[in-house]
Amino acid sequence: MIFCDTSVVAKLYVAERESPAVRSLLESEDQVLVSELARAELMAVFHRQLRERKWTRDQFLIATRQFIQDDEVGFWTWLPLDAAILASAARTYITLPETVFLRSADCLHLVTALQHGFAELYTYDLRQAEAAKALGLEARQV
Repeated sequence: MIFCDTSVVAKLYVAERESPAVRSLLESEDQVLVSELARAELMAVFHRQLRERKWTRDQFLIATRQFIQDDEVGFWTWLPLDAAILASAARTYITLPETVFLRSADCLHLVTALQHGFAELYTYDLRQAEAAKALGLEARQV
């Protein structure tokens, strides 16, 4: 069982250098947990591929259908963005050192991992990985 952010999930659908290793890891896990935030973020990744003309409309639709199919068969285990997560994320900034750069969406991923008892998360987001350390999380890449 592992927790991943959107930067990892995206590599399953967008062909990148790390994609084969990500696929191998995710398919070997009994459960892949992600924040519900990843649903919207992943669609934004897909749309960016389309907008920047890296994908055709057909490629965009194929990726979207594959994601929906993976979701329907239970490949992803979604962790809710509930009031406790949102409140905890807001409080995180009170004690966060001023030298740490942490975007609000990244904070939601990190707090979701913490609230569900994870000591590590998988991410390719370097700024999020740095912020994870400040919150006591280990950030890993595949």
